[in-house]
Amino acid sequence: MANGETLRRIALSLDGTTERPHFDRIAFRVARNYATLAPDGLSVNFRFLPDEQAFKCMLLPAVFSPVPNAWGRQGWTQGLLEPMTEEDLKDALETAWRHALPKRRHR
Repeated sequence: MANGETLRRIALSLDGTTERPHFDRIAFRVARNYATLAPDGLSVNFRFLPDEQAFKCMLLPAVFSPVPNAWGRQGWTQGLLEPMTEEDLKDALETAWRHALPKRRHR
């Protein structure tokens, strides 16, 4: 079972991650936000690609669901922390973190 402290520990262990306020949530970011923790600490929104979102929601429907707005159609996915294993949380954070890494500049 995961919680906000587990999320914080794993997220901050990912290279380049910082934590900062984002509206009423706490954002974890590298070059851009990849996860945001709800104020009550019970859920987190992850930045997935739409196909990753569909897979996570199919695999663990009691844990993952699309964010119910335009952000959700872009792949942002809500995860409930209590039913999530630490392994599932780590995998979700690493997936989202990869999408937030800076783009390489081609010379």
